[in-house]
Amino acid sequence: MNATQQLHALGQSLWLDNITRDLLTGGTLQRYIDELSVTGLTSNPTIFDHAVARSHAYDADIRRLVEAGKADEALFFELAVADLVKAADLFAPIHKRTAGVDGFVSLEVSPLLAHDTARTVADAKMLHAKANRPNLFIKIPGTLEGLPAIEETIFAGVPVNVTLLFSRDDYLRAADAYMRGLERRVAAGLSPDVRSVASLFVSRWDKATMDKVPGELRDRLGIAVSQQAYKAYRDLLDSDRWQWLEGQGARPQRLLFASTGNKDPQASDVIYMGALAAPNTVNTVPEETLQAFASHGQVDRAMRRDGGDAEQVLAGFTRAGIDVAALARELQDEGAKSFVESWKDLLGAIKEKSKALA
Repeated sequence: MNATQQLHALGQSLWLDNITRDLLTGGTLQRYIDELSVTGLTSNPTIFDHAVARSHAYDADIRRLVEAGKADEALFFELAVADLVKAADLFAPIHKRTAGVDGFVSLEVSPLLAHDTARTVADAKMLHAKANRPNLFIKIPGTLEGLPAIEETIFAGVPVNVTLLFSRDDYLRAADAYMRGLERRVAAGLSPDVRSVASLFVSRWDKATMDKVPGELRDRLGIAVSQQAYKAYRDLLDSDRWQWLEGQGARPQRLLFASTGNKDPQASDVIYMGALAAPNTVNTVPEETLQAFASHGQVDRAMRRDGGDAEQVLAGFTRAGIDVAALARELQDEGAKSFVESWKDLLGAIKEKSKALA
């Protein structure tokens, strides 16, 4: 049993943080499902930017869509939905076997809508209906501006992957928005069984601090923040508020560890994998990290339910001059800006290809 299979046996879902047309059509994704226990997939503007700009696999579809009068965002979402429908169908047996807990794929709304709740909800509903797959999450950033859209989208019955979370407080705000949406559904006589995950970004913490702290703290902040959020996740699931919702038929919004590829050349290439092993959670992993972990990774034990040494490690960063709360806001702002830039690059690449292929 390789390390990815060990994670699966422990109860953690392993999702691929990548999508390309070649990955879908060449049999690679199916092999990852069969051999490496991959049970889901995520995408974002950066991933699609790389997929479209660096491949000719989309050229025929782009030419066809241009001839049909599609352009810019409309053209992109035609490409993206087609890919994600194929991926969703590959994961459909897992989705069915796990009664809707696992086997999801994710598509992000335009990051340009970050301050527009009404259009975010409208686009989320439109994209989910367009794909017409129950195992498709719509990704919405868990920024302060995004929280109302998350609540409204859940109330509308659309599954949501809350992205760009960086701290325990970010996670708790996202969970509150999720539960508010469910509570409104119960009050309206609707089923509260609307699925969601809350995506906590990990490696960017260590990239931001690796050269600013003593050696004994290097590459420890991302894991400590994850441990702290995991304790909050388990505490929330034990709360009276959640227990009431579960009694009405709701299912947990699972905690998801995102951005788990190593960004420090001095550290192990699988530094976050075994450390973040926890039942009923998700780890979204880049392709190269997935392969490395299957090759030489190790799963020693599950993350401690009480957060382990997270508070001591975080106190060490405070003593080293790192304002963790302020850095969380900075990282979220940078993440939102980087998605906007990737979105613009993606639309620029599509525009150039459209001109060349017309």
